Amino acid sequence: MKKSARAFWLSSPGHGEIRRVDLPEPAEGDVVVRALYSGVSRGTETLVFRGQVPASQHTVMRAPFQEGDFPGPVKYGYLNVGVVEEGPEDLVGRTVFCLYPHQSRYVVPAGAVTRVPDNVPAERAVLAGTVETAVNALWDAAPLIGDRIAVVGGGMVGCSVAALLARFPGVRVQLVDADPARAGIADALGVGFALPEDALGECDLVVHASATEQGLTRALELLAPEGTVVELSWYGDRRVALPLGEAFHSRRLTVRSSQVGTLSPSRRAGRGHADRMALALELLADPALDALITGESAFEELPEVMPRLASGEIPALCHRIRYAE
Repeated sequence: MKKSARAFWLSSPGHGEIRRVDLPEPAEGDVVVRALYSGVSRGTETLVFRGQVPASQHTVMRAPFQEGDFPGPVKYGYLNVGVVEEGPEDLVGRTVFCLYPHQSRYVVPAGAVTRVPDNVPAERAVLAGTVETAVNALWDAAPLIGDRIAVVGGGMVGCSVAALLARFPGVRVQLVDADPARAGIADALGVGFALPEDALGECDLVVHASATEQGLTRALELLAPEGTVVELSWYGDRRVALPLGEAFHSRRLTVRSSQVGTLSPSRRAGRGHADRMALALELLADPALDALITGESAFEELPEVMPRLASGEIPALCHRIRYAE
C-alpha cells in the first residue's frame, strides 16, 4: 500500500486547502523526509496566494518541487526542514533543509536536501532559503569596508540582508521601513533603524526590498553620486514608475536587479547552488536571526492563516508552520 502525506494546496487565488497525497516509492538515491517545520515567505508566497504571478513569469517563478500551475490549483513553497527517515545511511536521522512546499512527508533525490549544521536549530533553519537570497544579493552588491549602506524594506529578505551586513567591518548600516515596529527587529539584528523620512543619505549602496514604488524612489534619493541600488523586490503583475529624470543621470546612479534563481556572476566560476545553500545554513548559527521568525501555527491551521498573512492581518516576517509527529 502506498504511503501518503498531507500537503497544502492553493485551490484558487485566495483559497487554500490541505489535501492527502500519495507518496511515490523512493528510488535508489532518494530520501524520505518527515517535515518538522516549514516557513511562509510572506512576500512571494502571498503574491502567489493572491494569484498575482504575471503570465509571463509562470515558468520563471516555479518552485523546485511545485505541482500544478499558476494561478491554481498549485502546491507552492520552498522553506521546509525535516528529518530523513529513509535514504543513504549518512543521511538517515539527520535534520535537512529542502526547497519543498508545505507537506508533512515527501520523497526527493538526496541531492535536493542540505544537512542542517548541528549548531543550527531546526526551528531557525526554515530561514535558509531567505538567507540564501541575502547571500546572493550581497554577492551582487559587493559592499566594501567603510561603505554607507541602507536597506529599504524591513521584510524577511531586507532583514536578512541587514543581518549579514551587520557583520561587515566598518560599515554604516541602517534598516529603513515605514513601520516603526521594525525598530525592535533592527536592534536585535545589531543595525540602525530609521523611518523613510529620517534615513541617512549619501549612501554608497542601497539594497531595496520593500516591493513598493515609494520605497524604490526613496532608495534612489538616499544614494551618493555614482551610488547603486540593488533591487530585490518582486512586484508580481504591478507596474512601477521611477523618477529617472531630475538628477538621476547627472549623479550617475545605478539600479541593478538581483534574483536568487541564478548565481551571482561574481561567484559562478567557483560555486554552485549547493555551496550557496550550505553557506546560508552556516550563517544561521547566529541566534540574532531568530528575530525574523515572528509567529508560528500548526500545519492544520494553514488554510485559515494564509489569507490573514496575505491581507496583512498577521504582520509577519517569516511565519513558521509546525508539523505534528
